[in-house]
Amino acid sequence: MAHASSEHDPRESETDRFEGAPASALPLTAAQDRQWATLAHFGGVLMCVPSLLIFLVFKDRGPFTAQESKEALNFTLPPTILALIALALSPLPGIGGFFAVVHAIIWVIVTIFSVLAGIEVERGRPYRYDFNLRLIR
Repeated sequence: MAHASSEHDPRESETDRFEGAPASALPLTAAQDRQWATLAHFGGVLMCVPSLLIFLVFKDRGPFTAQESKEALNFTLPPTILALIALALSPLPGIGGFFAVVHAIIWVIVTIFSVLAGIEVERGRPYRYDFNLRLIR
């Protein structure tokens, strides 16, 4: 019974035998750059998590995405922290209802401004929130 040769060409290097993803990701096209920038703002509906992930993954791949995801992250991070605190305090007897309402108001405000920003960015225009601490530079 014949066996397949397990030998390989000695001129072939170890890296030539394996295929995989490139070491660095490719830059975003202009359309992709605008798409991810838009999603960073629309993601404000879920508070800071989407903008944080988009910023970390795509900041080096598209300048518009880097700029807009950072703006969205800076806008959503403080309200996310406040909303989590309000959510944690909402089960308290007596005053818990107040904190539940505060949590809901924070979410509604962040959602409205995030959608407005996402609409502008989708049109290719950079967006700056009027009230933004810009903690991440």
